[in-house]
Parts: sequence; C-alpha cells; structure tokens
Amino acid sequence: MSKNLKTLFGENHMLDEKSVSFLTNALEKNNLPGFDYIEFKQSLASLAKLNMDEETAMKSSFATAATVGLTKDKLLETALHYKKIIDGERTKFGNAMQNQMKKSIDGKANEVETLKAQIIKHKEHIKQLEEQITKHQKTIDTADEQINGAKAKIDQAKEKFEFAHQSVMNQIEKDIEGIQKFL
Repeated sequence: MSKNLKTLFGENHMLDEKSVSFLTNALEKNNLPGFDYIEFKQSLASLAKLNMDEETAMKSSFATAATVGLTKDKLLETALHYKKIIDGERTKFGNAMQNQMKKSIDGKANEVETLKAQIIKHKEHIKQLEEQITKHQKTIDTADEQINGAKAKIDQAKEKFEFAHQSVMNQIEKDIEGIQKFL
C-alpha cells in the first residue's frame, strides 16, 4: 500500500520524497480496518486516471463504497482521523528537530566555550602546549561556520517537511470539501 499512498499524496506535487514517505508511513501504520477515507482516496485516484471529473468520480467512488457500508459520516470521520495522524507526525518531527538543534547547535556552542577556557589555561604553559592551543583555536575559528551549516541544514529539512505537510493537509481538506459538497 505504501506505493499507493506515496502516489496519492506525493506524486505531481513536487514534494520532498523523504517527508512524503515519513507522512505516508504514518498513515499506513494507522490505517483503519475496512473501507474508509484512504480506500476512498485510492478509488478517486483510479477514477482520475479515466479523466473523470471530480464530482462524478466522488459520487461513483462513494456509491461503490456505500455497498460495503461506508457512510458520509464515517468517510468524514476517518478523513479527520488521518488529519490527526498527520498533525501528530508534525509534532513528532518538531520535537526531533528541536533535539537535533540542541545537539548540533547548542552542543557546538558549549564546545566552543569549553575550548576557550582551555586555551586561557594552556597559554600559561605556552612552550609545552603550543600545538594543542593551535588545534583548539582552529576548532573555535570554524565553529561559527559549522553552527551556520547545521542550522541551514535543519532549516532546509523543516521547510521541505512543512511544504509536504501543507500539501497533504490541503489535499485532505480539498477531499473533505468535495465529500461535503458532492456527497
């Protein structure tokens, strides 16, 4: 099913593949049993390949789903369930990103402060410790570049994830609107 979910939510949307995989894997793990929003969305995708207009596709897909007990209320309820799953993944991603920032940025800043203190200490023993002072000074000199590089990488991952998240949420919202409008 993962291939289908990636196709449903990620293809033709210019989304970051890693972020889409992360989100669609969460949908897969939390896929409710039976015919619900996910299967309805898959049915819509199949009908879209036939160049069917959205209203007709929704009505046709729903008519078929109704034969196995799907109601409009259950369809909307399960779509909201999946929205909550996607939002939950956003929260998890945010927490992981915060931890990564602490590890990558705060850790490096603390390292710089520690090395500065060591340099002051070592300068008292300049003859014996000249090589070690030079090594630590080099680390300090490049710390800002490393911090900026780590922050830029994290910011880029956040932007890609946010774009993928918003796109998936927009798709679900559009489907909910279509369900409410046409069913």
